[in-house]
Amino acid sequence: MSQLPAILNAENIHKTYRMGATRVNVLKGVDLAVHEGEFIAIVGASGSGKSTLLHILGGLDRPDKGVIRFNGRDLNRIGARELNKFRNERVGFVFQFYHLLDELSVLENVLLPAMVSRSVVGWLTSRRTVRKRAEGLLDQLGLRERARHKPYQLSGGERQRVAVGRALMNQPKLLLADEPTGNLDSATGNGILNVFETLNKAGQTIVMVTHDERIARKAQRIVTLVDGRAR
Repeated sequence: MSQLPAILNAENIHKTYRMGATRVNVLKGVDLAVHEGEFIAIVGASGSGKSTLLHILGGLDRPDKGVIRFNGRDLNRIGARELNKFRNERVGFVFQFYHLLDELSVLENVLLPAMVSRSVVGWLTSRRTVRKRAEGLLDQLGLRERARHKPYQLSGGERQRVAVGRALMNQPKLLLADEPTGNLDSATGNGILNVFETLNKAGQTIVMVTHDERIARKAQRIVTLVDGRAR
């Protein structure tokens, strides 16, 4: 485990969903500390709450009970506007199905988080610097020649690399990945894992959800969800 401080702490996290007349207790008191520079894999059976926990860690959902602290600050105690800013600037998200905008080019998709985080004036004054960063990310991810393409013109692995570039655009402290190889063949998925390993070696903190134990072994630490708790 990394000796650096924990940047994210989940304490006694509970989450219940209602399905018709039935209440499903998904998380039943999860505790998890994520240290700066760690690469963690969260595994568990289907329906164990892996994605639910990841969404809560990133502020996409709120727990019914428990506390999420990022750099010591309780996310439950900040308002919606500040939470949006937290998600945009502090956390990068990578999803199984990419969620790219087909009407935008690859470069424009990567630029989106930076555009959202700035006012019109702020964007106009910084766009050259921001664009240079986006182009650098595409170069790093082997996508320089694809910058002007649309997502539907790319392979699955290329689209996921675009999604990784978009997630890294605002230099987040934490990268959260939900089954990032789940929609890819084995060879292409290994390419995405190699990207994650390279990012982690450069200091990026990563928490990845996967159902595949083989993929999980690429991480430094594996956390297993069983009966709503972390082991």
